[in-house]
Amino acid sequence: MNDEQDEKRVGAGVEERSSGGSEELVPDIQPQELQALIMSEEPVQVIDVRSDHEWEAGHVPGATHVRLDVLPERTSELDEDRDLVFYCRAGNRSGMAAQAFREAGYRARVLSGGMLAWSETGLDMEPEGGYVAESGEAAAVLEARRRN
Repeated sequence: MNDEQDEKRVGAGVEERSSGGSEELVPDIQPQELQALIMSEEPVQVIDVRSDHEWEAGHVPGATHVRLDVLPERTSELDEDRDLVFYCRAGNRSGMAAQAFREAGYRARVLSGGMLAWSETGLDMEPEGGYVAESGEAAAVLEARRRN
């Protein structure tokens, strides 16, 4: 399958999920299990589908940032020979992404509980001192005002 075909299949899947399309259970992984995979020699690619301000506030070390809205155009950056683990703040956006990629033939999972669970477990974030930001444009504006 070529990159253009992947983009179309994944894009259609993400759009279907965001408009209330069919839902199938996506395998998940607990934060501690993902941390162990990251530290091991297992081939796993971790993808953060949150917005820019959420990513900048704090993310899983070594993760790749690909916002959900641009994910279909960036499928070529994801390695179909590796397990993919998608995450967002709590699991909704990453669930849509993981399901679309599973339907396109990828081995995709979702981080159970998202960044909220990662943070609550006490696992490290990048940058040092990172935190889990609220999602949405309004939250980004409010956070920027608080910092200034």
